[in-house]
Amino acid sequence: MMELAKAFLVGGLLCVIGQILIDKTKLMSGRILVMYVCLGCILGGLGIYQTLEEFGGAGATVPLTGFGFRLAEGVMKEVDSAGFLGIFTGGMKAAAGGVTAAVFFAFLAALVANPKEK
Repeated sequence: MMELAKAFLVGGLLCVIGQILIDKTKLMSGRILVMYVCLGCILGGLGIYQTLEEFGGAGATVPLTGFGFRLAEGVMKEVDSAGFLGIFTGGMKAAAGGVTAAVFFAFLAALVANPKEK
């Protein structure tokens, strides 16, 4: 039960920060999303996001900051094993499962949904 509370706290805090940015700034939602991915990469590269992920579990891995962290982590591991080429291949190897799931479920949603033009 404590793990659920921690995940809710971390994930909820990330969402609250995003909502405050939407409400109080003129930043578009897409820019905030890109900022979250970049923030996850930066914090992952600095070794800070790992601690947040250990504490928050799914509350830290599911949001876009977790995706950015996966990219950075994959690049660092691949650079250690493959050298310079790992800069280009590591991120996609680490995030391939998440990207594939997103495309697959978006396709299923498109089959089920009945979109209407405005």
